[in-house]
Amino acid sequence: VQLQASGGGLVQTGGSLRLSCAASGRSISNAVMGWFRQAPGKEREFVAAITWSSGVTSYAQSVKGRFTISRDNAKNMMFLQMNMLKPEDTAVYYCAAKNALGHSRLPTDYDYWGQGTLVTVSS
Repeated sequence: VQLQASGGGLVQTGGSLRLSCAASGRSISNAVMGWFRQAPGKEREFVAAITWSSGVTSYAQSVKGRFTISRDNAKNMMFLQMNMLKPEDTAVYYCAAKNALGHSRLPTDYDYWGQGTLVTVSS
């Protein structure tokens, strides 16, 4: 599976951005896909995940109520709608996919990674 993330940029506090992740290659119909982020000097952390077949979602507590993960099955695209952005949301955001079912917050459980897209939230 090849993943390509896009949509990052510079936004002011309280603003919104929509990240996209295009998936290609082998079928992802049985996959769980997720978004992670990594701020400078920090470890990569879980943001959200979605089961491709059912649409079941899960979120990190820090983004719950502000971020929404979704997917477009027909286009093999995943999205992360980010609202009410805060400076602490500044990070490189990565999309990832895992073959086994079941959401995981551990980066090591994911088999495929996109290249990352930078989100900067100014105060």
